[in-house]
Order: sequence, then structure tokens, then C-alpha cells
Amino acid sequence: MSSVDKQLDDLQAEIDEEVPPDITVSDVKYEGPELVIYTPHPKQFAEDGDLIRSLASKLRKRITVRPDPEALSDPQKADSKIRSVIPDDAGVTDLDFHEDTGEVVIEAQKPGMVIGRHGSTLREITQEVGWTPEVVRTPPIESSTVSNVRNFLKHEREERRDVLERVGRQIHREEIGREQWVRISTLGCCREVGRAAFLLQTAETRVLIDCGDKPGAEGEVPYLQVPEALGAGANSIDAVVLTHAHLDHSALIPLLFKYGYDGPIYCTEPTRDLMGLLQLDYLDVATKEGRTPPYESDQVREAIKHAIPLEYGDVTDIAPDIKVTFHNAGHILGSAVTHFHIGDGLYNVAFSGDIHYTDTRLFNGAVNDFPRVETLVLESTYGGRNDYQTDQADSEEKLLEVINETYDDGGKVLIPAFAVGRSQEIMLVLEEAMRTGKIPEMPIHLDGMIWEATAIHTTYPEYLRDDLQDRIFHEDKNPFLADQFNHIDAGEEERQEVADDEQAIILSTSGMITGGPIMSWLRHLGTDPDSRLVFVGYQAQGTLGNRIQNGWDEIPINSDYNGGRGDTLTLNMAVETVDGFSGHADRKGLMDFVRTMNPRPEKILCVHGDERSVQDLSSALYHEFDIRTFAPKNLETFRFR
Repeated sequence: MSSVDKQLDDLQAEIDEEVPPDITVSDVKYEGPELVIYTPHPKQFAEDGDLIRSLASKLRKRITVRPDPEALSDPQKADSKIRSVIPDDAGVTDLDFHEDTGEVVIEAQKPGMVIGRHGSTLREITQEVGWTPEVVRTPPIESSTVSNVRNFLKHEREERRDVLERVGRQIHREEIGREQWVRISTLGCCREVGRAAFLLQTAETRVLIDCGDKPGAEGEVPYLQVPEALGAGANSIDAVVLTHAHLDHSALIPLLFKYGYDGPIYCTEPTRDLMGLLQLDYLDVATKEGRTPPYESDQVREAIKHAIPLEYGDVTDIAPDIKVTFHNAGHILGSAVTHFHIGDGLYNVAFSGDIHYTDTRLFNGAVNDFPRVETLVLESTYGGRNDYQTDQADSEEKLLEVINETYDDGGKVLIPAFAVGRSQEIMLVLEEAMRTGKIPEMPIHLDGMIWEATAIHTTYPEYLRDDLQDRIFHEDKNPFLADQFNHIDAGEEERQEVADDEQAIILSTSGMITGGPIMSWLRHLGTDPDSRLVFVGYQAQGTLGNRIQNGWDEIPINSDYNGGRGDTLTLNMAVETVDGFSGHADRKGLMDFVRTMNPRPEKILCVHGDERSVQDLSSALYHEFDIRTFAPKNLETFRFR
């Protein structure tokens, strides 16, 4: 008998002692980080609302209870009973029964009403029908990504359970290492922006944090093939942890599966969906530009299948000696500051990912309160001594001023925008400005992936700022559903119509003008002196956006959006930069993040910034807080214990 089987037998015996005599436990299994209890008496489990919570606390495990097949009522009869239990206002749109696990997936417009106060309605459902309910939200804006991910995971349900069981046994395996040490190796994004990748190692475990590309630098990928990374084989990695979905952090995760990786990816649920959206677009753009994609769509699907979603604040075992906890990073939907607790109090490391310290219209500010942190790996995108962004209110005022001036001139405002995060932030600003009369009402056209990314935001409103949640949940006023927003879905023909029509605002990908439909908009509007090109996000060195920002006016037009021609365009439209909308903290925000961090770390690694930014921030943090700081280069390794 393996050590894991012995462990499961012991757990089942302990559970048998704790549950009432009228409850039988037929089996216990690990599925990923969860302990799954199978029972012929799910209704009795559900009657005692504190039983599962008590077991989870005693066993220090995340617990799911599933019914044995003989305990399940007929799906057709269960369907009507479930609908009679759930309030009509919940807006149930679908019930999907899975007899292999005894789960019923309930899709509803208002999941909170299906859950009930402290889970009371869920327990009532199980008491009535025996099935274990799982609740998901019906997207207010139809999302092909959310639909495709859910359908794919439904289709792959059996194989995914096999994956989870294997991962669960790996997590709970017996520790074999006697030594105790902690190391971090930098595989990318050091003294540069992009290709984020770090390897966190202990004597027992190897965890890869992020695996992204570098914007505007084709072929520059993380140093995955070095001996301490994949040089020892892709499955020498125990787990991958993804801080958020932006491509400079997530683009090359499917490449791991091409190399043979078959383990888990830990991320939040919206990060999983956005990751799939952005990676498939990444492949599409590469193909259109005549480049050979580094992986295929099959590997994207593998990444989704192996994703294990975690919620903010949940402490989760991902290895025998490592627990991970995600906290809101305030950067984009589902972005996470990732806290690792290593060993039995041995060491604690936090990776900031990308953070925004203060509240924005879209998100609450980044969390920086932890039980313990000895080392912080901190992004430094705007860490330079002069990298102070304009106050958000002033930024919004300037943007509205530019829009009003352009409207009066009879032109159009073209905003290159990242599909995820900045677009939705700008949408909220524009919706309020038109609703309150600060700018004239006009169409706001959303091109590229922006509409789809917005649909994903509406699927996960619980990840949005508190007052925005209140508007959506309690006031039933979802600003993303405003009439002004128009999805460009007819391609070049519709773009031409918009260009020929009256004043409008256009948000289009890509945010750094590295390809995509923004190139078509430049062709349509770039020669119009009455229109304006407005940058609202970071423009990385080497990107066309950065060059235009620095004065380039001879623009190569991407042939894919130009009828096959590789022409050059003379840019006559005015170019504006409105700071303050970035999803990154500026210099003050980064300093304040550390200043108010509880507890303050002993060491800080400044990463994800150009050479000047990381060195400036590293020096400032050392002098201000007397903390040991580093501005590492790629391929450095730090030992902490």
C-alpha cells in the first residue's frame, strides 16, 4: 500500500469517528487539493450545516461531499424539485446533471440566490434530491469563451477527474527530502518588461510562476531549457502558478504541455477563461503575420483542462511542503498577489505579479496584508524615480477634454487598448461621462477581443470593485450593458462604415499597436488631422506604440489588415498620451505597497521593469526602509534558507 493510500484509509477512519452513526462514508479520494468524501447519505450530510465545516477544520483539508449513485433521485424528477426550491428571481437558465460524480451544475443569472444565506439553499437542494449542486453564473453578455470553456470541461470531465486524482496524490505524497532550503531562479522579466517566469524550488518541490512572452520582441522567451528549469524534463515541475492572464505572463504556458508537462496550473477562475481567450488570439495573430506559432490550439485546451481554479483567500496545498494563497492584485480581472507558505513555518515568499495599489473604477486596490512574508518579488514597471502617473481624476478629466475637442472638430477618437482591464476601465469612464452629460452621446465601438473580454468581466462581477458589485447586484445597473457600446463584428466593412460616419470613439486592440485591428483603424483614420490617437496604457520599448509615442509618423501598416499590402502610412492625426489609466502601480504606489505591507519583508527582488526602473526602485526601497533589495538579471538564483 502506498503512503497516500494509507493516508486516505486513516482519513476515512477519522471521518467515520466524527460523523453521526446514521451517515456512512463509502470512499474518500484526493482530487487536486480537495478531499472528496463519497457517501450514500448526502441528505444527512446536508441536514447538518456545520458538519462539513467541522470536518474541514479538524482535518485541515478542503472537503467536497459527493453522493453514491444509488443515493441520487431521477434527474427529471430532481430537475423540477430543484427549480421549486430556487427562487424564481434567481433566473435559472440551465441544469446539467452528472451521474458519474452526483453533481448538478446550476447556471443562473443570480447565483447568490441559488446559494442562499450561508449556503442554505444549496443544502436544501441536496436534502431534497441527493445531488450535490454546483452554481455558475449565466453571463449577462453572451460569451463564447465562457461557453466554450464550460462545454470543453464538461466534455473532458472524466479525463479531468483522472488528472485531479493524479495531482491530488502528488500533492499529498510523503516528503522524501531531509534538507530544508528555498531558492528562486529568475527565468525572465528581470531588467526587462515581459516574459515573466520564475522557478521556486525547495528540496522537495519545483513550482513555475508564470510563463509569458515579451511584447515586441519575437523569439525572446523565458529561459526554460536551463538545467534547473525544463532541462531536467517538463514533468520535473510539480506545479505552475499563474498570477494573471496577460500574455507577458501567460502566453507560453501551453508550450509547457508541448514539452510534456502534465501537471496542474493554479489560477483564479477568470484568469483561466481569459488565459484561453488571449492564447488562442496569440496563435491567430502569429498565423496572420506569417509567423510559426510556438504551439497549437490543442495545447491551449490542455492548459485549460489542467487548470485548478482557486478563490482569493483560500489557503491551498499544492505540494507536500508548499501552500499557496491568492489575494487581489488590483491589476486585471482575477489577477493575484501570490503568497507561498513553505514547509512547517520554514519560509514565506510573495510574488506581486502585476499590481495596482490603489482602488480604480474597476477593482479594489492590491492586498498587502499577510500572515508572514520574508521575501517579496515585486514588479517595477513604473519603478523609475520619475515614474509618477497622473491622478486618476485628472486623467479622466484630460481624456474627456480630448474627446470634447475632437468631437467639436468633427473627428474620431481612436484608443489602442488592452482587451483585458484598461478597455473596461475606459468603458466605465465613458459610460458615466455620457450619462452625466460631460461628453456628448456618441457610439463607442469595441473592436478586437474587447467585447469578448468585457463579457467575461460580466460573468465574474464578484472580482470587481465593491461599489461596482453593488451597482450590478443590488441596483441592477450594469454599466457594461449601456446602449452606446457597439461590438464591431462585421470586420473591415463595418470599420469602413464607422470611418465614414459621424463622430465616435473607438477602442481597439492591440494596446501597444503590435498588430490586430488597430492597424486597420490607423489606415482608415491615421491621415485625418481632425481625429486623435490616444494612448492610455504602457507602451513597451520596441513596440510600434512606443515609437509613435516618441514621434514616429511614418507607420508600417500590417498587411493582414491592408488587403495584403505592406504599405507605409503618414500619420496626420494628433497623438495624445493620457497617463493614469495603467493597471500598474506607479513609483509612489509601489513604495506605498511596501510601506504599508504587513509584515514588511526582509528582502525584495525588483523585477518586471527596464534596467533603470528596477535599479531606481531597488535603491529607493533600500534607503527608505532599510530592506535588503536586489535588481536581479535573468538566470540568477537566490537561496533564502
